[in-house]
Amino acid sequence: MEKIIYKAESRGHANHGWLDTHHTFSFASYYNPDRIHFGALRVLNDDKITSGTGFPKHPHDNMEIISIPLNGDLAHEDSMGTQSTIKQGDVQVMSAGTGVTHSEFNPNNDIGTEFLQIWVFPNKKNVEPRYGQVSYPMEERKNNFQMVVSPNVEEVDTWIQQDAWFHLADFEEGFEKKYEMKKKGNGLFLFLLEGEVEIEDEKLKKRDGIGLINLEEVTIKANADAEMLLMEVPLEW
Repeated sequence: MEKIIYKAESRGHANHGWLDTHHTFSFASYYNPDRIHFGALRVLNDDKITSGTGFPKHPHDNMEIISIPLNGDLAHEDSMGTQSTIKQGDVQVMSAGTGVTHSEFNPNNDIGTEFLQIWVFPNKKNVEPRYGQVSYPMEERKNNFQMVVSPNVEEVDTWIQQDAWFHLADFEEGFEKKYEMKKKGNGLFLFLLEGEVEIEDEKLKKRDGIGLINLEEVTIKANADAEMLLMEVPLEW
């Protein structure tokens, strides 16, 4: 099994005042030729938006975009006519396909918004743009892998145009569980949101990441109460 470690402090960082953001992969002014993407996983941004501000309307095409709020609310408007607000426990997906414009902003006046902005390369281009949003019960990820993104509409409503599966998990200290890969040839990227975990003899702390290649299964153990996002993605597509 091949391992690639992404320490939290090694990420790209930019503070624009209204936006404080960390980039696991090359994005905007941050460029690292060794960190362009992990397979189909192209962007993993850890964003904080101050109250009453946000991203103005901007375009996307041929990208699967997933937003996962960690704290606060994120209001969304797009050219498909969607007007919605997502909050902790929600997962939002948008297939940009042939092209879509959207805006995202913090609608609150008193608290900041923290969310993950994730981009995945699609396996089919120029599809009709599509929006999806689901509120997932947070208690169902307690010592469990809660599926929140899938290529199959039969599994979750937040499906994407790629053979990728995302799971959120909250492990209690000392708990361990085996993750089994869904598709041969995929890689697994674990991003630790909180706490400490041990995986393949590597100890990860808050906001660390690890990419795993050539595996069928892997055991994850929480050395402290831990919250994590697992992203299984194709390495080739």
